[in-house]
Amino acid sequence: MNPGAHAARLGLARGWIEFKHSLANPQDIGWTIFTTLSFIIVLFFQRDAKVPGTDLSLAAATLPSLMGLMVAFSGFMGTVGALVIEREDGTLLRAKALPQGMLGYLIGRVVSISLSGLGGLVLLLLAGVIMIPEIRGAGPGGWLMVVLVALLSLTATLPMGAVIGSLANSPQAASGLSMLTMGGLTAISGIFYPISALAGWLQGLAHVFPLYWLGLGMRSALMPDAAAAVEIGGSWRTLETFGVLGAWSVLGLLLAPPILRRMARRESGSLVQERRERALRRIG
Repeated sequence: MNPGAHAARLGLARGWIEFKHSLANPQDIGWTIFTTLSFIIVLFFQRDAKVPGTDLSLAAATLPSLMGLMVAFSGFMGTVGALVIEREDGTLLRAKALPQGMLGYLIGRVVSISLSGLGGLVLLLLAGVIMIPEIRGAGPGGWLMVVLVALLSLTATLPMGAVIGSLANSPQAASGLSMLTMGGLTAISGIFYPISALAGWLQGLAHVFPLYWLGLGMRSALMPDAAAAVEIGGSWRTLETFGVLGAWSVLGLLLAPPILRRMARRESGSLVQERRERALRRIG
């Protein structure tokens, strides 16, 4: 069997096993439930409020953006956190020692993080369907759009997380860098308020990154056509959405593997032991 194909098959199996194990891990499943419940509570208190000047409930306008944020958060932050932790505990070093080990590792991480992120997304969407009548009228085309945008958004944000995680040299640096990146992109990407309220140069900057487009894609799937009037250009710009998210997916998938391989080449048993000793000193 081709070594690359064998590594990919093992990576798929590993990702599925890791996902099943996460369901039995109170810390992993607890974080997903806590985050999802926090978003559901926000929607609950917004369900009777209306967007000014329209008959659209505020919850219906907020849900698609929260879904986009959840996908981006899962793909980006989940990858950064996993990569840093597994570099610290020697998982990457063990993967490096196997033929095509980094390929299998990367595929396994993509599978497990994607399944976890999509699980939280499904829970949030089910709660939205129950609480928000407007969402029920999305139709088959709307639900298909949700699935396509979610999958494409994961492939756009997971490699970004891998790149950031590989560049950080400690868990603290990775956490700070990822939070700074995600917080800045969220602030300018129209997730919580119309992007048209921002300065022109900030709008242009937001258009470069995937977070704005995945939020726009979710809104186009679940909100009525009339809601596009508040978007830039007065339309959902579906082709541009798939184009930008697709470009980021291709760019990330091209950049992440060589960057991860370069990082893995620098790994050694002495470095892993040194990190463990530093961690023990911090705890002590």
